[in-house]
Amino acid sequence: MAPSADVAEGAEIGDGSQVWHLAQVREGVRLGEGCVVGRGAYIGTGVQVGRNCKIQNYALVYEPAVLGDGVFVGPGVVLTNDTYPRAVNPDGSLKSASDWDAVGVRIGDGASIGARAVCVAPLSIGAWATVAAGAVVTRDVPAHAIVAGVPARRVGWVGRAGHPLRQDGQHWLCPETGVRYEEHDDTIREVVAA
Repeated sequence: MAPSADVAEGAEIGDGSQVWHLAQVREGVRLGEGCVVGRGAYIGTGVQVGRNCKIQNYALVYEPAVLGDGVFVGPGVVLTNDTYPRAVNPDGSLKSASDWDAVGVRIGDGASIGARAVCVAPLSIGAWATVAAGAVVTRDVPAHAIVAGVPARRVGWVGRAGHPLRQDGQHWLCPETGVRYEEHDDTIREVVAA
Protein backbone atom coordinates (compact mmCIF):
# COMPACT_ATOMS: atom_id res chain seq x y z
CA MET A 1 0.00 0.00 0.00
CA ALA A 2 1.21 3.47 -0.77
CA PRO A 3 1.90 5.50 2.39
CA SER A 4 -0.77 8.06 1.48
CA ALA A 5 -3.47 5.46 0.73
CA ASP A 6 -6.38 5.41 3.20
CA VAL A 7 -7.34 1.75 3.70
CA ALA A 8 -9.90 1.10 6.45
CA GLU A 9 -9.03 -1.43 9.11
CA GLY A 10 -12.02 -3.62 8.19
CA ALA A 11 -11.16 -3.82 4.46
CA GLU A 12 -9.94 -7.17 3.11
CA ILE A 13 -7.15 -6.73 0.56
CA GLY A 14 -6.20 -9.83 -1.45
CA ASP A 15 -2.64 -11.05 -1.87
CA GLY A 16 -0.65 -9.12 -4.45
CA SER A 17 -3.13 -6.26 -4.64
CA GLN A 18 -1.86 -2.68 -4.74
CA VAL A 19 -3.54 0.50 -3.52
CA TRP A 20 -1.85 3.64 -4.79
CA HIS A 21 -1.41 7.20 -3.52
CA LEU A 22 -4.43 9.06 -2.16
CA ALA A 23 -6.81 6.16 -2.87
CA GLN A 24 -9.48 5.45 -0.24
CA VAL A 25 -10.74 1.93 0.45
CA ARG A 26 -13.58 1.93 2.98
CA GLU A 27 -14.54 -0.57 5.67
CA GLY A 28 -16.09 -3.85 4.59
CA VAL A 29 -14.53 -3.74 1.12
CA ARG A 30 -13.38 -7.10 -0.25
CA LEU A 31 -10.67 -6.61 -2.86
CA GLY A 32 -9.60 -9.84 -4.56
CA GLU A 33 -6.08 -11.03 -5.29
CA GLY A 34 -3.90 -9.22 -7.81
CA CYS A 35 -5.94 -6.01 -8.06
CA VAL A 36 -4.68 -2.48 -8.68
CA VAL A 37 -6.46 0.56 -7.23
CA GLY A 38 -5.09 3.72 -8.83
CA ARG A 39 -4.22 7.12 -7.42
CA GLY A 40 -7.16 8.97 -5.89
CA ALA A 41 -9.69 6.19 -6.51
CA TYR A 42 -12.54 5.72 -4.03
CA ILE A 43 -13.97 2.29 -3.13
CA GLY A 44 -17.13 2.63 -1.01
CA THR A 45 -18.16 0.74 2.11
CA GLY A 46 -18.79 -2.95 1.47
CA VAL A 47 -17.97 -2.91 -2.26
CA GLN A 48 -17.01 -6.36 -3.56
CA VAL A 49 -14.21 -6.57 -6.13
CA GLY A 50 -13.10 -9.82 -7.78
CA ARG A 51 -9.59 -10.98 -8.62
CA ASN A 52 -7.24 -9.26 -11.08
CA CYS A 53 -9.27 -6.05 -11.43
CA LYS A 54 -7.89 -2.64 -12.33
CA ILE A 55 -9.61 0.43 -10.91
CA GLN A 56 -7.81 3.37 -12.47
CA ASN A 57 -6.97 6.82 -11.14
CA TYR A 58 -9.80 8.87 -9.64
CA ALA A 59 -12.51 6.29 -10.33
CA LEU A 60 -15.44 6.42 -7.86
CA VAL A 61 -16.94 3.03 -7.03
CA TYR A 62 -19.87 3.63 -4.66
CA GLU A 63 -21.49 0.93 -2.56
CA PRO A 64 -23.10 -1.53 -3.04
CA ALA A 65 -21.20 -2.15 -6.31
CA VAL A 66 -20.09 -5.69 -7.15
CA LEU A 67 -17.30 -6.26 -9.69
CA GLY A 68 -16.48 -9.69 -11.10
CA ASP A 69 -13.01 -11.03 -11.87
CA GLY A 70 -10.83 -9.21 -14.39
CA VAL A 71 -12.91 -6.01 -14.52
CA PHE A 72 -11.30 -2.82 -15.83
CA VAL A 73 -12.64 0.50 -14.49
CA GLY A 74 -11.04 3.40 -16.38
CA PRO A 75 -9.81 6.74 -15.07
CA GLY A 76 -12.52 9.01 -13.70
CA VAL A 77 -15.34 6.45 -14.02
CA VAL A 78 -18.31 6.88 -11.67
CA LEU A 79 -20.49 3.99 -10.51
CA THR A 80 -23.43 5.73 -8.81
CA ASN A 81 -25.66 4.42 -6.02
CA ASP A 82 -28.65 6.74 -5.72
CA THR A 83 -31.53 6.70 -8.22
CA TYR A 84 -33.05 10.01 -7.04
CA PRO A 85 -30.24 12.00 -5.38
CA ARG A 86 -31.08 14.86 -3.04
CA ALA A 87 -29.04 16.56 -0.31
CA VAL A 88 -32.18 17.28 1.73
CA ASN A 89 -35.49 15.64 2.56
CA PRO A 90 -38.77 17.25 1.38
CA ASP A 91 -38.96 19.11 4.73
CA GLY A 92 -35.54 20.69 4.09
CA SER A 93 -33.65 18.63 6.67
CA LEU A 94 -30.25 17.28 5.66
CA LYS A 95 -30.46 13.70 4.40
CA SER A 96 -28.53 11.05 6.32
CA ALA A 97 -27.57 7.51 5.35
CA SER A 98 -30.82 6.24 6.89
CA ASP A 99 -32.89 8.44 4.55
CA TRP A 100 -32.14 6.45 1.39
CA ASP A 101 -31.54 2.94 0.09
CA ALA A 102 -28.34 2.54 -1.86
CA VAL A 103 -28.66 0.75 -5.21
CA GLY A 104 -25.65 -0.61 -7.02
CA VAL A 105 -23.92 -1.38 -10.27
CA ARG A 106 -22.97 -5.01 -10.97
CA ILE A 107 -20.20 -5.66 -13.49
CA GLY A 108 -19.58 -9.14 -14.92
CA ASP A 109 -16.24 -10.88 -15.36
CA GLY A 110 -13.86 -9.34 -17.89
CA ALA A 111 -15.95 -6.25 -18.62
CA SER A 112 -14.30 -2.87 -19.28
CA ILE A 113 -15.63 0.58 -18.40
CA GLY A 114 -13.92 3.37 -20.39
CA ALA A 115 -12.52 6.61 -18.99
CA ARG A 116 -15.02 9.12 -17.59
CA ALA A 117 -18.01 6.84 -18.18
CA VAL A 118 -20.90 7.15 -15.72
CA CYS A 119 -22.99 4.11 -14.80
CA VAL A 120 -26.30 5.18 -13.24
CA ALA A 121 -27.49 2.56 -10.73
CA PRO A 122 -29.29 0.27 -10.51
CA LEU A 123 -27.95 -1.67 -13.49
CA SER A 124 -25.87 -4.65 -14.57
CA ILE A 125 -23.10 -4.76 -17.13
CA GLY A 126 -22.63 -8.23 -18.60
CA ALA A 127 -19.44 -10.26 -18.75
CA TRP A 128 -16.87 -9.12 -21.34
CA ALA A 129 -18.93 -6.05 -22.28
CA THR A 130 -17.22 -2.75 -23.12
CA VAL A 131 -18.54 0.68 -22.14
CA ALA A 132 -16.98 3.41 -24.29
CA ALA A 133 -15.17 6.36 -22.75
CA GLY A 134 -17.56 9.14 -21.76
CA ALA A 135 -20.70 7.01 -22.08
CA VAL A 136 -23.62 7.44 -19.68
CA VAL A 137 -25.10 4.01 -19.00
CA THR A 138 -28.71 4.11 -17.79
CA ARG A 139 -29.87 0.55 -18.47
CA ASP A 140 -28.49 -2.99 -18.36
CA VAL A 141 -25.77 -3.92 -20.85
CA PRO A 142 -25.78 -7.47 -22.30
CA ALA A 143 -22.69 -9.66 -22.12
CA HIS A 144 -20.19 -8.93 -24.94
CA ALA A 145 -21.97 -5.70 -25.97
CA ILE A 146 -20.13 -2.50 -26.87
CA VAL A 147 -22.12 0.53 -25.73
CA ALA A 148 -21.40 4.19 -26.41
CA GLY A 149 -23.08 7.59 -26.21
CA VAL A 150 -25.37 9.59 -23.95
CA PRO A 151 -27.44 7.67 -23.11
CA ALA A 152 -25.39 4.59 -24.02
CA ARG A 153 -26.68 2.34 -26.81
CA ARG A 154 -25.28 -0.90 -28.19
CA VAL A 155 -23.05 -0.18 -31.19
CA GLY A 156 -21.49 -3.61 -31.64
CA TRP A 157 -20.19 -6.78 -30.05
CA VAL A 158 -16.83 -7.51 -28.46
CA GLY A 159 -14.93 -10.73 -27.74
CA ARG A 160 -12.81 -11.67 -24.75
CA ALA A 161 -9.71 -10.11 -26.35
CA GLY A 162 -11.40 -6.69 -26.26
CA HIS A 163 -11.51 -6.17 -30.02
CA PRO A 164 -14.79 -5.31 -31.75
CA LEU A 165 -16.17 -8.33 -33.59
CA ARG A 166 -16.71 -8.29 -37.35
CA GLN A 167 -19.75 -9.80 -38.98
CA ASP A 168 -18.84 -12.88 -41.03
CA GLY A 169 -21.97 -14.27 -42.67
CA GLN A 170 -24.30 -15.45 -39.91
CA HIS A 171 -21.55 -15.28 -37.29
CA TRP A 172 -19.36 -12.68 -35.61
CA LEU A 173 -15.58 -13.10 -35.75
CA CYS A 174 -12.89 -11.90 -33.34
CA PRO A 175 -10.06 -10.47 -35.48
CA GLU A 176 -7.55 -11.13 -32.70
CA THR A 177 -8.33 -14.73 -31.71
CA GLY A 178 -10.37 -16.08 -34.64
CA VAL A 179 -13.13 -17.17 -32.27
CA ARG A 180 -16.60 -17.18 -33.85
CA TYR A 181 -19.76 -16.06 -32.05
CA GLU A 182 -23.46 -16.22 -32.83
CA GLU A 183 -26.25 -13.96 -31.62
CA HIS A 184 -28.53 -15.57 -29.06
CA ASP A 185 -31.16 -14.01 -26.72
CA ASP A 186 -29.94 -10.35 -26.97
CA THR A 187 -26.29 -11.32 -26.54
CA ILE A 188 -23.74 -13.54 -28.28
CA ARG A 189 -22.12 -16.86 -27.47
CA GLU A 190 -19.12 -18.75 -28.81
CA VAL A 191 -19.77 -21.15 -31.63
CA VAL A 192 -18.70 -24.59 -30.50
CA ALA A 193 -17.38 -26.87 -33.24
CA ALA A 194 -19.42 -30.05 -33.64
